[in-house]
Amino acid sequence: MRSIQVNIINDLRKKMVFVGGPRQVGKTTLAKAILHQNPSGRYFNWDFDDHRQDILHKRWSRSDQLLVFDELHKYPKWKQWIKGVYDVIGENHSFLVTGSARLDLYRRGGDSLLGRYHYWRLHPFSLDEVPKGISKQDAFKRLMTVGGFPEPFLDGGEIDARRWRRERFDRILREDIRDLESIRNTAQMGLFLDLLRHRVGGLVALSNLANDIQISPKTAKSWLEILDHMYLTFTIRPYTKSLPRSVQKAPKIYFFDNADVIGDEGARFENLVATGLLKRIHFLEDSEGYRCDLCYIRDKEGREVDFAIVKEGVVEELIEVKCGDDTLSKSLQYYAERLKPKRATQIVANLRRSYDKNGIKVVDPITYFSKGDI
Repeated sequence: MRSIQVNIINDLRKKMVFVGGPRQVGKTTLAKAILHQNPSGRYFNWDFDDHRQDILHKRWSRSDQLLVFDELHKYPKWKQWIKGVYDVIGENHSFLVTGSARLDLYRRGGDSLLGRYHYWRLHPFSLDEVPKGISKQDAFKRLMTVGGFPEPFLDGGEIDARRWRRERFDRILREDIRDLESIRNTAQMGLFLDLLRHRVGGLVALSNLANDIQISPKTAKSWLEILDHMYLTFTIRPYTKSLPRSVQKAPKIYFFDNADVIGDEGARFENLVATGLLKRIHFLEDSEGYRCDLCYIRDKEGREVDFAIVKEGVVEELIEVKCGDDTLSKSLQYYAERLKPKRATQIVANLRRSYDKNGIKVVDPITYFSKGDI
């Protein structure tokens, strides 16, 4: 059972629920599991011809308590369609709608369904969401090698994971992006994506990337936004509020699939922590309505902290990530003293023993992600 399943079931009693997230992250499996827990209901997939006709002609029973519409966003008029259905017969049914990039883009834009639904984002498996039968230690190894998407994570084999990942890239670049954006040269965009895979954890100068593959900086910026919308990457930017010595710097880019990272163990581990933190703040936003941001900090003197969790404009926690060095980060100490967050943490991948010093906790990733709060 996925961690947000209970929350979705509770929300279905009040409004429609939309579930978004990356391609192949398990949205259909989650929807069918929720449907299985209901006394009655119907599952519809827009990609299946018979289901598509049933959707268009509203063919279902009044006794179907839960109606699940999978990939409904592929119907050009899906917003008006679901709004009309919900307004007319909403009291007779619960509605669960799943989708990926297009559904999320709609949510960020004009919203004619305002007040009629709750939105949840489904993420890959992580250290605070490990399926039964897999130990936390084994989960960490799998996340570092094959990533957290259900199919490769549960299988655990690196060869099959590489094949799965290549096929996923191809489908997103050749199908999803083509359907949403007028991108002609997907091969060149693939090169852009590969360059990003080598730059995880570092500052990314888009103008330099643009020059490397002979595109304009404006195009590079647009492509990065598209990759974020496709749930391939996510971008974090510097935190600058109340930091007079801070400077506006380039963004950092991370990947939803930890196995997408090309580089040393340190880069992949930092990406693992980034995905875990993003998953937590998305859960906080979706469940409690807070506004949260994941940022990094860097000033003119080069003092840098990998991550800052900002909740309603206030720094809640500072996090520094190390692969093997358990020496307390001077930059983390410096900003913990000045920003006075609720928590300051240094996460070390290969840590022999946790310790506290100067109000900062030094912990291993399994311990950190087991505490379950922000």
